[in-house]
Amino acid sequence: MHPPAAPAKSSGAGHGARGSRALYLTALAALGVVFGDIGTSPLYALHTVFTIDDGAVKVNEADIYGVISLMFWSMTVIVSIKYLGVLMRADNNGEGGVMALAVLAQRLYAHRASRSGMLLVVGIVGVALFYGDSIITPAISVLSAVEGLHVAAPAISHLVIPIAAVILIGLFAVQRFGTGKVGALFGPVMVLWFVVLAVAGLGMVVQHPSVLLGLSPTYALTFAFAHPVITFVAMGAVVLVITGAEALYADMGHFGRRPIRRAWFFLVFPALTLNYLGQAALLLHDPEARTDPFFLLIPEWGRLPMVILATAATVIASQAVISGAFSLSRQAVQLGLLPPLTIRQTSEREGGQVYLPAINGLLFIGVLAVMLTFGSSARLATAYGISVTGAMVVDTALLLLVARLLWGWRVWKIAVAAIAFGGLELTFLAGNLSKIVFGGWVPLLIAAVVITVMTTWRRGRQLVVEDRGEKEGSLAKFIEAVHAKAVPRVPGIAVFPHPNKDTTPLALRANVEHNHILHEHVLIVSVITARVPHVPMSQAFTYDDLGYSDDGIEHLTMRFGFSDKPDIPTALRAACRQEILPFEAADVGTASYFVSRGAIRAMHPKGMATWRKKLFVALAHNAVDPAARFGLPVLRTLTMGSDVEI
Repeated sequence: MHPPAAPAKSSGAGHGARGSRALYLTALAALGVVFGDIGTSPLYALHTVFTIDDGAVKVNEADIYGVISLMFWSMTVIVSIKYLGVLMRADNNGEGGVMALAVLAQRLYAHRASRSGMLLVVGIVGVALFYGDSIITPAISVLSAVEGLHVAAPAISHLVIPIAAVILIGLFAVQRFGTGKVGALFGPVMVLWFVVLAVAGLGMVVQHPSVLLGLSPTYALTFAFAHPVITFVAMGAVVLVITGAEALYADMGHFGRRPIRRAWFFLVFPALTLNYLGQAALLLHDPEARTDPFFLLIPEWGRLPMVILATAATVIASQAVISGAFSLSRQAVQLGLLPPLTIRQTSEREGGQVYLPAINGLLFIGVLAVMLTFGSSARLATAYGISVTGAMVVDTALLLLVARLLWGWRVWKIAVAAIAFGGLELTFLAGNLSKIVFGGWVPLLIAAVVITVMTTWRRGRQLVVEDRGEKEGSLAKFIEAVHAKAVPRVPGIAVFPHPNKDTTPLALRANVEHNHILHEHVLIVSVITARVPHVPMSQAFTYDDLGYSDDGIEHLTMRFGFSDKPDIPTALRAACRQEILPFEAADVGTASYFVSRGAIRAMHPKGMATWRKKLFVALAHNAVDPAARFGLPVLRTLTMGSDVEI
């Protein structure tokens, strides 16, 4: 819930300069968060291509030009055109990511109930695949950098795993300080990283300028037609150059589209292209360099410093997916797909910058387990790619549906996008399916767990609502009974958070039945999460006197965006200032809050499988307390109610 925007000021030289400075500072912070994943792909992408399947792709001129062409045009089509050129226009009020896109598609197709439900399922699948990426990316990124010790300092190469573990511990420990502060810290490091990438690549390109021929799409086509089977296998590794594109989209809510676009086209894309060309030129000159073309591209005196810089860069690479996971998790909580979690806003200016301790802890455990299990970036590469390409295919499917109604795309335009984006991504996905038995099952297992949790929580909430509805009874009849009995009133304001105004809050019913009193002002508050990131203050409240204008029992509906913090006391003060409620904003400071909450028991044999009911109960027990979720004051909040059976 955001206040109305301040009126625009007249533009002048000073104001324009400040705006440009703010834009570039934001772009700098975005470099420290958004581009870490895709920006560190040169560490392992080309090496993986030329070592996959014991050297199926040969280190000769034709194959090198073909691979470089595939890499360059993959980045151009998927990242530059699809994500930055098209998909970022399909934001949901500034929020990006597959969940925001799914919700946008749902809203556009709300008139088709069956399709609307299917779109949410597609969004859940996309989010689940992204979680798989969020666990594997930090592990492979950090390992690939620290493994540079094998080239730069072989004497201590046996410490690769312990060093990587310590780095990951530090990375997840700093998340509590917020994306903005982390980005401000990491941004300058990433500027140095991309400059070094460009310089290292440019030096070799100048020596072997013929490698620039690899930028022509004809070499990719020639390679594909000459070696279709090998190309298919190679695509499973070429995809590594675009890993991070989905995280880039998911992080849009943290920084906005303009800073991200500027950082990509002005620095990241040119630097990556030059470095890949430099590695290719090195391979043309020295085929044996395929063992580690990235570090062998660096002069011997600079390899150890490069290991240190690469390690810092890969720590930052992990930040992109971690921040994206926070954003998607917050959206899933607000949409009722995950249990209520502790969500900490880490920026007063950027609503998308959040920190979720539970998600941070789970990601850390998963990343550490994956790293210790696989033990090397080469082995982890076999598990990489499936979740990334699967999430991209989901994005494209949703994009094609959104484009039809949002931008009025004609059928031919949708067909072109489907072939250009979907065709390439499906090829990537198919190329990665061969990795399932060698480790690709890991992200699929993670995705399956996430899908199970989300669908179980969603269905369990429906069962809880049904059972509570029977116990709560009609609110209208309850109010009539209160009037008939002339229940004694005591001074003060009692606030009862409750999902609707049709049934009676269990805490309200218990208060009357056991304490035989009502407060002078009884306010039932329903919190609704809108399918937009933010709700303006003018549309946030709906007041209802529930049929009696003088009995002090009222209902207030509060609407929050799925990126807003549902803080009830703050919202009540705002409603008072707008003269929506019949008491003063200062009175909210003395109000008492009554939370309806009882134990959830899996009792009935129908509605959901027994094991899923047990899972739902476990999730409910570990969910954040409603008082914390809604920002209720601890000393003035009471919990009352009865058990709920599902």
